[in-house]
Amino acid sequence: MAAIPKEPRQMMINVMYLVLIAMLALNVSNEVITAFKVVNKSLVTSNQVISNGNTTIYKSLEEKLTKPESAEKAKIWEPKAMEAKALSDKMYGYLDSLKLQLKDAAGLKMVTGPDGQPEEDYREDDLEASTRLFDTKGNGKILERRLNEYKQAMLNIDPSINKEFAKNFPVDTDTRNFKTQEGKTKDFTQTYFYMTPTVAALTMLSKFQNNIKDAENKIITFCHAQIGAVKVTYDQFSALVGQSSNYVMPGQQIQITAGVGAYSNAAKPQITIGGVPVPVGPDGRAEYTITASGAGNRSLPVNVTFTKPDGTQETKTFPIQYTVGTPGGSAVMLDKMNVFYVGVENPITISSGTGWDKTRVSMAGGSLSSAGSPGRYNVKVSGGTTASITVNADGKQSTFPFRIKQVPDPVLMVGPSEGGRIKSVIFKNQNFARAELKNFDFDYRYNIVGANVYFTGANFPNPRQETIHNGNLEGLSELLRLCIPGTTVVFDNVRVQGPGGPVKSIPGAAFILQ
Repeated sequence: MAAIPKEPRQMMINVMYLVLIAMLALNVSNEVITAFKVVNKSLVTSNQVISNGNTTIYKSLEEKLTKPESAEKAKIWEPKAMEAKALSDKMYGYLDSLKLQLKDAAGLKMVTGPDGQPEEDYREDDLEASTRLFDTKGNGKILERRLNEYKQAMLNIDPSINKEFAKNFPVDTDTRNFKTQEGKTKDFTQTYFYMTPTVAALTMLSKFQNNIKDAENKIITFCHAQIGAVKVTYDQFSALVGQSSNYVMPGQQIQITAGVGAYSNAAKPQITIGGVPVPVGPDGRAEYTITASGAGNRSLPVNVTFTKPDGTQETKTFPIQYTVGTPGGSAVMLDKMNVFYVGVENPITISSGTGWDKTRVSMAGGSLSSAGSPGRYNVKVSGGTTASITVNADGKQSTFPFRIKQVPDPVLMVGPSEGGRIKSVIFKNQNFARAELKNFDFDYRYNIVGANVYFTGANFPNPRQETIHNGNLEGLSELLRLCIPGTTVVFDNVRVQGPGGPVKSIPGAAFILQ
């Protein structure tokens, strides 16, 4: 054993060294705090998404009570769903009260935020607040007991619910699988709240709230399914697809009518025209008006999705064909959209009304280049809000103004999903995340430059953070292998870049695996 220094100065140095080591051990890095804040925010957003879905199911249950063909079973299962709602609301509210107590323990106060609005301020890195609240004051054991009681009460709603969910109920307080580096296990309070930064403890409470919402959704979805599908009887008839004209001039309108040939209110047809959802009227028809532009033959897809008598869904596609004529006199017609987009080639057609040897075309706010045939041009704009094209045909000058817009931001997608619920087996089999432009006609592609990815929930008692580049998920293969139903994967700080454009940030997404 080393000798104790006799000189007071040396002893003081040793004491200060020990204090410094202790401070370093207690220090929580900004990166860790930020990671927990991102995960907590995503969980709160996920909870709202699930709540919205639950609200839709409750409305459907209420409707089934009023329909003769489903009322009998609905009277049995709607009250069971409402019991699940009441139990879940009570448990969710209790977790909210613990969040407030925890923030108070960490010095909660209201301050003025950067936007001038009041916001909460508390010691996010406080390692003692959660320990005092959950360990010293015993709230950890109370929370564990109440979560177990909630689980049992939900399973006791009906024997069939118990049989279906007893082995995979989303709420689980068992910590035996969470071992320390020494191979030891900790109890519930020590695992989740002992010497845990305030922001991390709040994230754990949000995680339990997410489990509550998930459990509620599973139970009420089960109750809804027990009522059974309503048999569809077709009792109304309407034309499938019609159009007011198949030859128009630029600026004229075409009215498109679409519906299902045999219609029932229970069929609930969904109709899109040119990729745009169109409301369906009481007779099962949707009406949509377009304004012709460009010149030549045009085609517009009409998709009709409806429920067949056997309960399955079917989608039929009908192309609307029409021709846009070339008017007399000069005109400028955009072949794709009614605006010019920055950074892409915007194809246009120009009609002069006279010979091209007597026609001059110029542009302000952008540049024109020939597309190979008379009257065909590509327009490029680099910024601004408006541009104009001037056509001088045989001494007669006409100017046509146009708007300028930026290419819209893409959305983050993994497989078929933009976020929300997704089958875990589908999510785990994806090799790439991508940035996709929705309903954009131009050949313009964004690439993902980088993003932060957070794993939490089932199989991740402590959130894991990784970074991806170029949208490649192969570096996350080990973490993806651990993903199971109940895991939440969050993409944040997503940076994308278009052809020759600057790097920009787009909203991330939270994927709830089931």
